[in-house]
Amino acid sequence: MKKIPDEVINAWKDRNGPVVFSTVDKKGMPNSIYATCVSKYNDETIIIANNYFNKTRENIFSGSKGSILFLNNDKKSYQLKGSIKYHTEGEIFDDMKNWNPEKHPGHAAISMDIEEIYCGSNRIL
Repeated sequence: MKKIPDEVINAWKDRNGPVVFSTVDKKGMPNSIYATCVSKYNDETIIIANNYFNKTRENIFSGSKGSILFLNNDKKSYQLKGSIKYHTEGEIFDDMKNWNPEKHPGHAAISMDIEEIYCGSNRIL
């Protein structure tokens, strides 16, 4: 796992709108969804709540890596790429249950261990 640089942590705090979370299936076909229930767990990990995943869940179970794309309020785009894990219990799952709105089911927490980060086409990490 790699530490998320301060520039990206500050951009994350200044995020505008939902993130786009992308995975791929066994055949390499991409799948992207908007995710609004997201949080920075620590300086190395982002969490997304699985409230209504279907294809995304299948892709995770088949071993897909993931990508999170977001804009900050200055309209700068950031993309985080890395390994993803599916949690239905434990510390990360419990953390998600604390911030995920009660109106959503919160079936699981998806954690991403950051391996690469880009701002536009510039690689940051």
